Amino acid sequence: MKEAVGTIPASLIYEMVEDQPIYYKGYKQFLNPKGQKTGPTGSSFLQSLIISNLVLFINKHLGGRYIVLTNEVGIQLSKGTWRAADIALFEPGQIDVSQASNKYISVSPKVVIEIDTKAEVAEISDTFSYYNEKTEQLLDFGVEKVIWIFTDSKKALIATQKKEWALVDWSKNIKIIDGLEINIEEVIHDIQGGKGDAND
Repeated sequence: MKEAVGTIPASLIYEMVEDQPIYYKGYKQFLNPKGQKTGPTGSSFLQSLIISNLVLFINKHLGGRYIVLTNEVGIQLSKGTWRAADIALFEPGQIDVSQASNKYISVSPKVVIEIDTKAEVAEISDTFSYYNEKTEQLLDFGVEKVIWIFTDSKKALIATQKKEWALVDWSKNIKIIDGLEINIEEVIHDIQGGKGDAND
């Protein structure tokens, strides 16, 4: 899957766009001989809590109707381009779990949910361009909805095919799919806290 680029280990590549690597946040500290040797920084307590509770909540309300994958699942958009997703929802007919392998998925999820990013965006002159490009690539690939959850600003960006993108506060309910809504503030504290009914 990942190939080494120059002297930088392949394990430090987070995503690839047209054969150009995007590295994990903190990769330079790892390369520093006097720096850390345990790899880039992992998820924060808050990021991990949101991801874990969201997966539990979605599975509870949509279990069986969608396959929910997590843990930075790789999505192969084209040759030389792949993106990572914190949470990806697939319809059961889209992928065959019995054929799961150590390759990236080349099928478009219905929904992708991202909590911040593990990419080293400090090297990008316009940080928003990273989020914008990744979102547009996912939508062009066929993803119906991309949801970004930003822990610093406590905002969420909802991007849907052929519709205007929306930036909302955590206090607002966010539609995921099939009538299911979540409220980030409530999900953080209680996995039962999301609003809506999957049967709506």
